[in-house]
Amino acid sequence: MFGPLIAKPGTAKNNKTGSWRIEVRPKFLQTNCIACKMCVLVCPEGCITGGEKNTYICDYAFCKGCGSCAMICPKKDIIMVKEGSRE
Repeated sequence: MFGPLIAKPGTAKNNKTGSWRIEVRPKFLQTNCIACKMCVLVCPEGCITGGEKNTYICDYAFCKGCGSCAMICPKKDIIMVKEGSRE
């Protein structure tokens, strides 16, 4: 249905590359999460961790702000917010 979902982590695991993220970053609302792990599977940098419902987080030191996690979330529990916002 979605095609191949597993992305291999890029070089971010070796280098903090989140500093060049522009304009938006994911915000994990942690309210409707069903722990499907889709966000973990599609993250191209492998910077999302968690294990149970409403525990998933993103390491912004490595996140590029691509929005793949927010797009794939079946419960829309991840939104993209402006960089630097308190949201």
